Amino acid sequence: MNSPLASTPVVTANVIPFKKILIANRGEIACRVIRTLSALGIASVAIHHRLEARAKHARMADQAVEIKGETPVAAHLDGRQIIEAALAIGADAIHPGYGFLSENAGFAKAVANAGIAFIGPDAATIALMGDKISARDFAAAHGIPVAPSVMPTQDIDAFARDAAAIGFPLLIKAAAGGGGKGMSIVRSASELTEAARIAASEAQRYFGDGRVYAETYVERPRHIEVQVLGDGQGNAIHLFERECSVQRRFQKIIEEAPAANLAPELREAICAAAVRLVAAAKYKNAGTVEFILGADGRFFFLEMNTRLQVEHPVTEMITGLDLVRAQIEIAAGHGLPMAQGAMMQNGHAIECRICAEDPARDFLPETGAVQYLGVPEADYLRFENGLDPGQRITTDFDPMLAKLVVHGPDRDVAIARSIAALKELALLGVTINIDYLARVLAHPAFRAGDLHTGFVAEHREALAVGEPAPEALHQALIAAALGFREFHDLAFGVPEPHATIGRWRN
Repeated sequence: MNSPLASTPVVTANVIPFKKILIANRGEIACRVIRTLSALGIASVAIHHRLEARAKHARMADQAVEIKGETPVAAHLDGRQIIEAALAIGADAIHPGYGFLSENAGFAKAVANAGIAFIGPDAATIALMGDKISARDFAAAHGIPVAPSVMPTQDIDAFARDAAAIGFPLLIKAAAGGGGKGMSIVRSASELTEAARIAASEAQRYFGDGRVYAETYVERPRHIEVQVLGDGQGNAIHLFERECSVQRRFQKIIEEAPAANLAPELREAICAAAVRLVAAAKYKNAGTVEFILGADGRFFFLEMNTRLQVEHPVTEMITGLDLVRAQIEIAAGHGLPMAQGAMMQNGHAIECRICAEDPARDFLPETGAVQYLGVPEADYLRFENGLDPGQRITTDFDPMLAKLVVHGPDRDVAIARSIAALKELALLGVTINIDYLARVLAHPAFRAGDLHTGFVAEHREALAVGEPAPEALHQALIAAALGFREFHDLAFGVPEPHATIGRWRN
């Protein structure tokens, strides 16, 4: 199957009113959006801190604008400066990507107030769904299953007392959070009060909002999410579900579509619940509704992400749709790309997040410089990245460097192709997790579809990192020598004056 991006037809600029779109993001997602804008004939504008002036996304865009800040992160979080840049260069719209300001209701409102189209839902919807408590209340009011829970209060002791009445285990969560921050599992009353205090402190530190709540923790849960599109008028469709259960520290590392071993009637019920929620909220643009699925078949609403997801390429691979294009068309008032009945899925897709981290040290982030990058090529895979040889990898940003997305006619073939691609992928200069990902995919439990959010912890010993084989090290050095110019020139370059003599030999 060809990549859906490779086959996206060019749309003339007069079909979509946007002439120029600024991407309020960086790295691989900025590069991803730029490719679709190019296919649509829309000019792209990248933003960058001075330390990223030669970054791949800045070079790919039709125009690049420097944003200032004490650190690169501070610059990318400065919504006022980004809007001023968009106005200065005449951008019609802003695409927020994911992370940074993508789910910031204040930023979305400020963009709209500046007369610029925001490629995402409106500020009120982001505020409703971005707060986990208001989102779950809204879901419950519209018949979407939610787990038994205790709402937050300033009285931690009262909170702990009410939470204990639900029964254990419990999951403590930050009301305004995400990414596993302000989250912990509590299994007894003796742990509850201290866990709530720690969670509240962490939530305040990361999100500026110390509210936490507790809900029933489903043992060995699966994390199932549904890709949705809404037109803002109460019309919505789903683009099937994704399995996101393989996680470390509550953060996903492998995603796939469709989910394995999911009964058709259960799949239909989960997707229908997601569409019902989106329609009720009159949601506009792309989003993801996330659910926790228990072994008993009960599923509960978890949260809604009001943006494009990191794992959106697996949905693109099985549907053939370009989700960024769909986002732009909806923002332009074109409505949904097709009716639900016309939506088809083909085969199976798997995404592996390539991260600068050391699985042998509890996935601690790693730093370094990209000395060599060798990428596998096939018509059934995509390597989403914003990397360049020589690029410095720091802890300024999330450790995810790239995404390897592979399609197959069925799950077994997709797994086999993913493992082969991971073995072929080479990135030297910084410790990454590609060998670990290959071991996860090869594990019998993964192959059998026996997945849950505790998969990594449960199979820790079997997935442990071993010493690299000597031949593997030799192969890596050979690849670097052949593919990285500085190594190649040092090893094989002919010094002057001999180089000018030509084919002279002794």
